[in-house]
Amino acid sequence: MKPYDYLIVGAGLYGACFAHQAALKGKKCLVVDRRNHSGGNLYCRQVDGINVHQYGAHIFHTSNREVWAYVNSLVEFNRYTNSPIADYKGKFYNLPFNMNTFYQLWGVRTPREAMAKIEEQRAEMAGREPRNLEEQAISLVGRDIYEKLIKGYTEKQWGRACSELPAFIIKRLPVRLTFDNNYFNDTYQGIPIGGYNVMIDKMLAQADVRLEVDYLACKDELDALADTVVFTGMIDEYFGCRFGKLEYRTLRFETERLEEPNFQGNAVVNYTERTVPYTRIIEHKHFEFGTQPHTVVTREYPDEWKTGAEPYYPINDLRNDQLYKQYKALAGTEKNVIFGGRLAQYKYFDMHHIIGQVLQMKHEI
Repeated sequence: MKPYDYLIVGAGLYGACFAHQAALKGKKCLVVDRRNHSGGNLYCRQVDGINVHQYGAHIFHTSNREVWAYVNSLVEFNRYTNSPIADYKGKFYNLPFNMNTFYQLWGVRTPREAMAKIEEQRAEMAGREPRNLEEQAISLVGRDIYEKLIKGYTEKQWGRACSELPAFIIKRLPVRLTFDNNYFNDTYQGIPIGGYNVMIDKMLAQADVRLEVDYLACKDELDALADTVVFTGMIDEYFGCRFGKLEYRTLRFETERLEEPNFQGNAVVNYTERTVPYTRIIEHKHFEFGTQPHTVVTREYPDEWKTGAEPYYPINDLRNDQLYKQYKALAGTEKNVIFGGRLAQYKYFDMHHIIGQVLQMKHEI
């Protein structure tokens, strides 16, 4: 008899949620992670009473009632509503694109006027098939919105000119003809009161957790401890990158504590001008309506990914998707190994998608 039913590689959301569902079935789990903390990219670091989202802002949102009921059974959520602001050359615009945005851009006051302006600008691409992301965006929302609110931000995010990016990256752009600044259309959203660590700790409460463990460096030893492995790391690394390396974009963060109670008046301000090197500034206290006399802000810089850097965003272009298919086929031949999560499935998931996946699997655990 092996001491554990499951060896879970990665203490992020997928691994923690899986461990919790397994514990509810009476299964024994060992969770290992190479970092010195659990929670993966959800980890929050406390700075003088403010929960700092160490790896970028995370706002929980879903329309799945089962997922919402599940996370609320673990931790209470506040009423935070994501309403980011875009800064372009010192002027503010509301996001997502809505009647407030159109009024700020053109002074239009009615949905009819807004749609007429958008249609007028979309006509630039009439009868032409978009060949790249720039043309795709203009065909959807016109040049003004593209130039001021999409172009610079996207080029910083991907590290390439929009004219060099494939059109499929932007399949649609939401145009909301109401004065509604709520970024998400989902039924439920919020932030765990006390930060995401509270939720993750509840999920991992019944599991044995070992941090600062490099699974691939001692794979045979760890595999011998459990009947089944749940792997949430990079799928290409699991197989020794035998077909080549999958590519990602990474992020760099600059965080500082400021001796003022309120720096920007909003949790998220995007900087859409190309010459501003960061894509956004996060003021963490606003996620939890903090009243501290000081504040903590983080500037977020997209960057080229290299081996050893944190992989944030899969680059789902033709080359990488074909490469992932090879690894996925190989993963299908592995006995007693479950591949799950953003890195193992080479796809960006929102948090509710990850939890939904695990909840669908709970009957198989």
